[in-house]
Amino acid sequence: MKMLKLLRAAMLTVATLTVSGIAHAADLGLPRPPPPPQPVYVAPVFTWTGFYIGGNLGVAWTKGDVTDSLGDVSFNYAQNAVFTGGGQVGANYQINWLVIGVEGDFDWLANNNNSSTAVTVPAVGALQVSANDRWITTLAARVGVANDNLLYYVKGGGGWVGVNNFTLTNVPTGASISFSNSNSNSGWLAGAGIEWAFAPNWTAKVEYDFLGLNNQSFTVPAGAPFLGGDVITTTHRDIQTLTVGLNYLFNWY
Repeated sequence: MKMLKLLRAAMLTVATLTVSGIAHAADLGLPRPPPPPQPVYVAPVFTWTGFYIGGNLGVAWTKGDVTDSLGDVSFNYAQNAVFTGGGQVGANYQINWLVIGVEGDFDWLANNNNSSTAVTVPAVGALQVSANDRWITTLAARVGVANDNLLYYVKGGGGWVGVNNFTLTNVPTGASISFSNSNSNSGWLAGAGIEWAFAPNWTAKVEYDFLGLNNQSFTVPAGAPFLGGDVITTTHRDIQTLTVGLNYLFNWY
């Protein structure tokens, strides 16, 4: 009998402890779920699409051929490189890796003492040409291949050059003939370059351009000190430029 009482007491103790444990577990609640993963920041993909404006600095040099209607004059000339600087404005549109656009440039040229070397012409003397180009403006289409923030492009279009005093000088005598105080010439443009986007809206570029100018003819006045009444023609004249530039890109995405 005593053994039975002890067994009942033990069972009651176990039951009490079990109920207390269950209640305590209920008070603690279920385990909390893990926090949701934090979003990972992804930088926006760079695009060349947008308008841009910028400036450039570089050098320009020119060459050409000079002939006359009487066959007395026939020589080519080249003029030293001169400083050039100006600005550009344009727009791009990117389709996958292809970038198409249009660009206009305007540059001033420094032409101090920009004359060719003297060339000896039989029966005339040593002639020297000066054709001081004052400015260049171009309008061209651009097509490029984008590799993220690098753009390799070519361009083609037209250009215009302001020329001051196309002059022939007889070096031994010092006599000279100026055909115009101010005129302009036009031609076709081809170029290529590399542009690098070094910041979200800033790009830097290196560009080479070739501007092939149209032929021009000038009539020498009858009373000129040499070649009077002759017609002087310039052919195969071109201007080449090598520039570096900086652009600010107004993206529209």
